[in-house]
Amino acid sequence: MDEYLSGLTTEEINEKTQTIDECTTEQMLQMMNEQDASVPAAVAAEIPQIVKAVDILHGVLRNGGRMFYVGAGSSGRLGVLDASECPPTFGIDPMLVQGHIAGGDGALRTAVEGFEDNAEEGVALIERCGVTDKDAVIGITASGSAQFVIACLKKAKEIGAATIGVVNNRNSKLVPVTDVCIAPVVGPEVIMGSTRLKAGTAQKLVLNMLTTGTMVKLGKTYNNLMVDMKASNIKLYDRSVRIIRIATGVDESTAITHLEKASMNCKLAIMMIKTGMDVKEAEAGLAQCEGSLKRAIRTFVQVS
Repeated sequence: MDEYLSGLTTEEINEKTQTIDECTTEQMLQMMNEQDASVPAAVAAEIPQIVKAVDILHGVLRNGGRMFYVGAGSSGRLGVLDASECPPTFGIDPMLVQGHIAGGDGALRTAVEGFEDNAEEGVALIERCGVTDKDAVIGITASGSAQFVIACLKKAKEIGAATIGVVNNRNSKLVPVTDVCIAPVVGPEVIMGSTRLKAGTAQKLVLNMLTTGTMVKLGKTYNNLMVDMKASNIKLYDRSVRIIRIATGVDESTAITHLEKASMNCKLAIMMIKTGMDVKEAEAGLAQCEGSLKRAIRTFVQVS
């Protein structure tokens, strides 16, 4: 028996759910819900570490670097999910925030458990991605024992990249290979060892904070409006018009006119309305303020 694995919180038996197979459907679901309710507090306890991670990631992306999520199994899928949502939400290049799972894209649909033990593939992935000392690698593993993830982080650290760990056990094997280790400990799972449950939920909450916090700091929102999204379908077009109206107070016709002038760029349309600038002037103003719409408006609008 592996002493490290046998000592993990995520591998313990949950005393409160031992009779789950004797419960009614309602009792079973209430039992699960009660366990899930403990997750936010575990994440809250890690906010000091998450703050450090977001500040690192902000610096990395602001200086031309990239973010790479790496994980195996459920953890890897969550990384890919979070990365894939960043371009439509924040209007970024898909290569800026990447998600990679042990076993490749096929493992997103079909579990390929053995790949999490493949350290050589972890090293190879970092090399294939061309990770440099300008980038950041975030390793996600509930147990902290996935050799694929550990090898990714170790190789990235050797290169000089920033390294961040997301794990659900204290004193894990990620600690020595990360600059910041985020460890929301959610306790034993409802079903012993099934870390797609509470551990996975905690990981999702942490990843939400990492990307959202970083993108807000990069000026990808105006107040809490996703102004950097692109109006690429009917739903997003409608949302863009509503965002423009909320941000500026103009009527629907004016919002649509400016959105079209801005080539469906919501942020640019708002900048034009707020400042009275034309497209080129507004683009230059936003560039001068590093893409921060609020800073640009404050810079170029005279306060009466």
